[in-house]
This record gives sequence, C-alpha cells and structure tokens, in this order.
Amino acid sequence: YLRKEFKAEKTVKRATVYVSGLGMYELFINGKKIGDQVLAPNPTDYRKTYFYQTHDVTANLQTGNNAIATVLGNGRFFTMRQNYKTHKWNTFGFPKLLLQLEIEYSDGSTKSIASDESWKLNVDGPIRTNNEYDGEEYDATKEFGNWTNAGYNDARWMKPELVEAPAGNLTAQMAPSMKVMQLLKPLSVKKSASGKWIIDMGQNFAGWLRFKNVSGKKGSTITFRFAESLQANGEVYLTNLRDAKVTNIYTFKGIGNESWNPSFVYNGFRYVEVAGFPGTPTAANFEGQVIYDAMETTGAFTSSNNTLNSIYRNAWWGIASNYKGMPVDCPQRNERQPWLGDRTVGAQGESYLFNNSALYAKWMQDIEDAQKPEGAIPDVAPAFWNYYSDDVTWPAAYFFISNNLYNQFGDLAPIQKHYPSMKKFMTYMKDRYMQNYILTRDKYGDWCVPPENLTLIHAKDSSRLTDGKLIATAYYFKLLSYMQRFAGLLNEKEDARYFGLLSDSIRGAFNTTFYNPSKKSYSNNTVTANMLPLYFGICPDSLRDAVFNQIRIKTHVENHGHISTGLIGSQWIMRGLTEYGYGDMAYIMASNRTYPSWGYMVDNGATTIWELWNGNTADPKMNSQNHVMLLGDLLVWYYENLAGIRTDKSAVGFK
Repeated sequence: YLRKEFKAEKTVKRATVYVSGLGMYELFINGKKIGDQVLAPNPTDYRKTYFYQTHDVTANLQTGNNAIATVLGNGRFFTMRQNYKTHKWNTFGFPKLLLQLEIEYSDGSTKSIASDESWKLNVDGPIRTNNEYDGEEYDATKEFGNWTNAGYNDARWMKPELVEAPAGNLTAQMAPSMKVMQLLKPLSVKKSASGKWIIDMGQNFAGWLRFKNVSGKKGSTITFRFAESLQANGEVYLTNLRDAKVTNIYTFKGIGNESWNPSFVYNGFRYVEVAGFPGTPTAANFEGQVIYDAMETTGAFTSSNNTLNSIYRNAWWGIASNYKGMPVDCPQRNERQPWLGDRTVGAQGESYLFNNSALYAKWMQDIEDAQKPEGAIPDVAPAFWNYYSDDVTWPAAYFFISNNLYNQFGDLAPIQKHYPSMKKFMTYMKDRYMQNYILTRDKYGDWCVPPENLTLIHAKDSSRLTDGKLIATAYYFKLLSYMQRFAGLLNEKEDARYFGLLSDSIRGAFNTTFYNPSKKSYSNNTVTANMLPLYFGICPDSLRDAVFNQIRIKTHVENHGHISTGLIGSQWIMRGLTEYGYGDMAYIMASNRTYPSWGYMVDNGATTIWELWNGNTADPKMNSQNHVMLLGDLLVWYYENLAGIRTDKSAVGFK
C-alpha cells in the first residue's frame, strides 16, 4: 500500500497519470478507483518488456489537497506459491511501482508528481496474501479507513525503498486490459453432506465470485474454494486442479453488511464451496464476475443444428475464459500458461468471435522476448516456465499467428517486426535437427489423440500415434511456405528463393521417407499422417486421391464419423475433409454426440471445451474442463466453410 498527498495550487486544465505497478496494481485518487481495468497491467517477461498504462485523471483532481494511492499485487512478477516446487518458475522480484502524474494548470504552468521517497508505505494492510493459483486472503479488520483520501494520518507509515527498475524495456500497453465483462447469477445454493454450502453458477468461467451484503462477527472468516465439477457425493472436485489451493479467505470487520471480491487473483470455476458463512446464504448474496480481455465481439453463430450451437457456445466461453493478457491454456489449475501450440490455428478461429488483433500482436512480442540468442523458441511465452523443447509444432504459432494477423486484420507489422526472429529460429532448427532434409526432433506428437482406454490421458496404442519426425518435417515445410510469403511481402527476394529451394528438397525427402506405395498412405496411416502432407502441399498430385481415400476410410468406415486426431491433426481435419469434397463427412464429425466428439462433451455436462476427448473419465493429473486446444480448426470451419465467410485470397482483412 503506497500513498502520497499533494496540492494542486491552481485550477487544473489537464492531468494525466502514467503508472506501472508490478505485478499488478489498483490506483486511487481522492478515494476513487482510476479506470475499470482489473489484474493490470498485462503480464510479460519483465526481463525484456514491462508495461505502463495511461489514465486521464483531470476530473479526479481538485484545487487544494489531493491524495494518490496504489495497492500492489504479486501477479506473475512475484510468483510466490504456498505449496509448489519453484524450480521451473521464473520470478522477477518483489512488487514495485513506477508512477508519474503530470498536471497542467489553466494558466499554462505545470506540476509533476513522481513515485519517490516522499511517498508512504504500509505492508500490514487487509490483503494478507495473493497468488494467482492459491488465492487471496483479505482481513477487513486491517483496513485503513479513508487512506486513499487527502487528510489521512499516515504518520506511522514507512518510507518506501527506491529500487532498480526491471531490466526490460518500459513501454505503453497497447492491448486492452482485462475487465469485468459480464455478471452471472448463481443457479443454486445448496448445503452438502459435509455441511458446506455449494454454489452452482451454471457456467464454467474465469473471474471472481463476489459476496454481497453479508453481516459477520468481527474476526470470523468465510472461506471459498473453487471447482469445475462436483464429486458424486455433491462435494467440490479439486483433484484435477493439482496442487493449486484456489482458496479465498475473508475476515469480517463486524460492522454492518460487508461485500467483497478479490483484487489480484482470478479463478476458473463453475462451483464454489463456502465454509463459515454466517447464517443461510441465498443466491442474492453472490455474483459471478466474468473477467477477460476487453475486446470487441465480432461474430456470433446460430444454426438449425442445436449440437453445433451448443459447441459454439462452449467454445466462446472457453476462449473468453483463457484470455488473460495473453492466451493461456486453462484458468483453474496450477498451470494457466501461455502454451504456443494451443493457439497455432485456434487464434484464426477466435478472430471470427473476437477482435483479438491487439492481444495476439502483443503475444508475438512475448514470443520474441522469450527467444534465446541462438534462436530457440520456448513452448510457453512469456517464458514463465523454462520449457525450451526445440520442438517445431509449438513455436509454429509464431508464424501462423503473424500470418493470421495479416490475413484477418491487414496488419503487416508483426511480420515486419518478427521476420528476423523467425528466420533465426528456422536456421536454428535446421542446423541442429535436420538430417537428409528430415527434421528429427519432436516432443509432443499429435498431442492428446483419443485413447483406447477411457481412463488414459495419452493413447498407448501405436496405431493411433503419428511419427513425430513426420509431424515435425511437415510443419517445418509449412513454416517455409510462410517464410516464402513473408519474404515476398518484405521484398527479401534472395530469402524467398532460398526458402523455396529448401522446401523442394524437403518435399522430396518427405515423400521418399514416409510414403508407403503398397498401402497408398503415409507412415502408419493415421489421419494426421495423411492429412498433413495433403493439406500442406507435400503430397504429389498423382497420389492425392489415393491418400485422401485412406482418410475417408479411417474417418467414415473405421471410426464411424468420429474424430481420431489430437491437437495437431485437429487443426486441419475439418477444412481438409471439406475442401476435398467431403463436407458432409465434416458435418457429421462436427455434429456427432458420441465419444470422441465435441458433442460428447456437451452431452456430458461441459459448458466449455475439455482438455481431453475423454475428459469425464480420464486421469485427473491432466484433465482440465476448460481448455481450447482440441477445438482445432472447428471455428474456422464454422465461419469459412459452413457459413462461407472468409478473406478474399487476392486481398487481406475485411470491410
């Protein structure tokens, strides 16, 4: 908690505050919160980049005495955990503030207020702990009263310490912040067998639970734990959250009716366990506050097929839940990381639902910031986890999304900005892992294909698994096609020629290595093994019909219209089927309601998209109920193939 009082000696014409509060901040002037952003600023790799935000506070100042105050939260800057191994986490130091208030008076004179040693600091306030994964503890008996107003007695507060700024570049945050975007009313409030109250919000989402107008004895506590589903006995199911504590605790001050929501954490949940509630709660005592990046909703989808409508609705909630200043994989367990592979094609589908251009342009910079000097790109960016696997399919998001920002929004800047970094990565992977034009390095394979046993996370049946070398080489080939395009757009003619020649060599080696003439298929004849060379243009024209026939047999005959692909193959399956003339087969797959399918999730109670096709039965070690990676290219198919809305190949963007 930091505050400063100052005088505005004259009539204020204009006042602007520039603030960077790391990891998160809330700003107040004369008792009023500035802005409606929450969990701000957006997270970054603070060693490379950190953000400030700008607020017009002209209306908040008054002639005479004024007070400016901030509360700092940990966020991703200080990732203190209560019960977690720290070895793979990057942490950047204790919370800190950089602030400058510029005042212009009506007579043209100016005044500046900066964060310096004249401020006052207190660390013994009501927010006792805050961590994104473990929760927030708030003790209302520790509140300071009117500490954000002028005239408050802060004589016992401390002098703050001046510290070094983060090593990264301070820059304005261009992408929107998170905000409370919707309010939800509880579906029900019931008592469980253990005597705890269970709130059902009716929807799995990410945000806050706010309690309202509750009177409790001074010093008594109310505890909230958050879950995506219930056990058979009606208690909250927490096992799939791993070791995230997901617990918010509020201590009553005992004066009248009290209301509260956290400031520096969020939860992914549908159900809430409430312990210590004074009396009998009703739905009117609670409110769900849905939090995601404040961006325009650009599209909606309805059809005569209720299955497609339900899947679309679940997709919308899954995407919104996982926009957190960066696209994360899940909003609930001890992970919540910006995995690149989840959004390689997903970002394109999402762009039909939301104007996500600024968010993804920001994420492209996160990826460049995370790149190592020799060229390696991590699987997670910002690199809060130190996962540099030297994989191709996850870093491919850097190329795919830059291309998508140009196609969907006409924004060439990401390609211009990141072309050197992309080129460095391509060279890095080729020099280290390419042998005879085959890329030998792959980590994830076709991640999360439907397993043969419904309790498994990953299939063990080799006939379901696709050769990692095939996947890596196919994706490297696809990235070369993007690099050719980017080089052409940037007039890098020699680069374009080089990428084209390398592509030709890889195409030949790929077909020699992986094509099986006797079976007229690639590798072990999985749908993914055949779809990638077909869709990426590796398969010779003379073989295309025969290879696609293998996909048809696998999908229509052997799998009875069900999907058989994981994260990688699902990025191409819907468009691949449709564009090869089997739109009816794609429609059956999209509409299917039995396992494995998106409709199966709906029929088994999902209100978002599961991490696994068998999310209702799989091992809880990796079984999020709110992921988006298995959407694949489904949303792209909804808009481009089913509805016929797509960019003109001769132009970019939309009118």
